[in-house]
Amino acid sequence: MSELEHISTSRCYAGEQQVWRHESAATGTPMTFAIYIPDHEEGAKLPVLWWLSGLTCTHENAMIKCEYKRAAAEHGMIVVCPDTSPRGEGVPDHEDYDFGQGAGFYVDATQDPWAKHFQIRSYIEDELPALIAKSFPVDMDRQGISGHSMGGHGALTVSLRNPGRFHSTSAFAPIVSPLNCPWGDKALTGYLGEDRQAWREYDSVALIEDGARLDEVLVDQGTADEWLDGELKTHLFEEACRDAGMNATIRMQEGYDHSYFFVSTFVSDHIAWHAERLKA
Repeated sequence: MSELEHISTSRCYAGEQQVWRHESAATGTPMTFAIYIPDHEEGAKLPVLWWLSGLTCTHENAMIKCEYKRAAAEHGMIVVCPDTSPRGEGVPDHEDYDFGQGAGFYVDATQDPWAKHFQIRSYIEDELPALIAKSFPVDMDRQGISGHSMGGHGALTVSLRNPGRFHSTSAFAPIVSPLNCPWGDKALTGYLGEDRQAWREYDSVALIEDGARLDEVLVDQGTADEWLDGELKTHLFEEACRDAGMNATIRMQEGYDHSYFFVSTFVSDHIAWHAERLKA
């Protein structure tokens, strides 16, 4: 297990917003994450919400813009915000914002030159949770997961692939089906190759079609989101849940766009929703 390097701690509401870095075995690079820890009694273990961010984001975007900290403090919930990709010297990148650094798509890449470092699925599903469990006061029997855009895609697919691990799953404006949108087609071709069958484990709609289930899920999507029709295609997820008989609350929020202004408006709702399902 790699050692943690403390980057910063800032007092915020009734808790601390911390940032840490460590050497990742999964990515072969340093990885940075933010973690918000509410005040708590000594020895207490708190529920944890994993927040996965979107294209171009680092650990900082949600930490600064999401406005989750007041609600997290109120409900006694730890929030972990990982980075979205490996970074640094020797890590491949691309000139486009939707591929390469900042656009890991929460997959384990199999294609060169990405495979060496872009093992984000393994980092998010295995390495980082083990590190967090060892180093912070989290109750790993009370985990929830959420995210925005590419991170919403990550939250849905990670939860669907790991039945029983997460007791609550939500998403904001998720990319629900990379198999059926330009962002996904570009990213998954580049990271995984041309075999679209291999993409299905990274597509929430395909996972549901193939038998994966969640007890329930909450999704918020803005009706004024410029990416709704071409990239996000919320209706595909809604149809897949309906056909599978899966309990999904999908809220189309009138007039809201794709930005963190939208996310910050409803994040307290999501924190409360997760908290209700993560009670001891």
